[in-house]
Amino acid sequence: MHSEPNITTIAIDAMGGDHGPKITVPAAITFLNRVSRDSHSVILVGKPDEIKQLVQQHSGQGLLDSGSLLIQEASEVVEMDDSPALALKRKKDSSMRVAINLVKEGRAQAAVSAGNTGALMATARFVLKTISGVDRPAIISTMPCQDTSQTVHMLDLGANVDSSPEMLVQFAVMGSVLTEFVDNKKAPRVGLLNVGAEEIKGSEKVKKASILLSESELNYVGYVESDDLFTGTVDVIVCDGFEGNVALKASEGTAKMILSVLKEEFKRNYFTKAIAVVCTPIFKAMQARLDPRLHNGATLIGLNGIVVKSHGGTDELGFLHAIQEANRQAEMDVIGHISEEISKVFSKQNQ
Repeated sequence: MHSEPNITTIAIDAMGGDHGPKITVPAAITFLNRVSRDSHSVILVGKPDEIKQLVQQHSGQGLLDSGSLLIQEASEVVEMDDSPALALKRKKDSSMRVAINLVKEGRAQAAVSAGNTGALMATARFVLKTISGVDRPAIISTMPCQDTSQTVHMLDLGANVDSSPEMLVQFAVMGSVLTEFVDNKKAPRVGLLNVGAEEIKGSEKVKKASILLSESELNYVGYVESDDLFTGTVDVIVCDGFEGNVALKASEGTAKMILSVLKEEFKRNYFTKAIAVVCTPIFKAMQARLDPRLHNGATLIGLNGIVVKSHGGTDELGFLHAIQEANRQAEMDVIGHISEEISKVFSKQNQ
């Protein structure tokens, strides 16, 4: 069975993540209450009894009755500490696997999971397969930028913790194509994350990747350091999944610390009412720019289908943003267009 024409259906791994359905179910209900129910639907995948109870607690029974919210049973759950091999081979009826299967079968246009990153990558790759010319999918996301009119895409953010130089080049191609298509940027500037900007610095893997990128048709501008992540110096930042995940988590931690300190200062009597009136909108603007929840939702790019990875420890607001990101990509058929362009790029390279 395929989803109805003109209806965007999102399959959600309701059991995944640190908090499971306590977060995913209310986020799904909030999403459906904010969009047109005539053109959107959500399939919650997991344990029906637990999901139904939470749906009722969050006033979602009407959504079930109308058919815009559906429940798909899955008897197993991929735990956060499960190995990818275990999840793939022994948990074939997990909520994660079933959600991805729904995309493969055409019953959903995208899948969202806050579950185990390694298991999600392995399962998505097995079920959906990768685009021709791509060895492994990568996690790509938009990073906050000092200039709000600019965007910076970064990959890989954790799907591959030991990438070869050739894989880094593939990541660069995919990130460049995505940026060109989504942000309408011709010849996006591509930078390779390194411990320094000098050519003599870095591991042998990074040095070889830099040589390969220099020989490619991409607009490769060289090395970038971690203090360039949010400056907009480049449009695409390429790195190994290990370094990318560390950089991402460190950035999120720093942002949370800054917001926490600012909140504490506002609670104190340091500001007069007049100053508070001026500072409050500034604080809110900083919060909107720095809050990791508002940037939650990274794409497993390189697959023949849309799979969005949510941060495992996020709250309802963060997971809502992951659903919205999946919906945006599904409505625009972003991955379909990107897949076509990437296939063309790799076909030219292999000629």
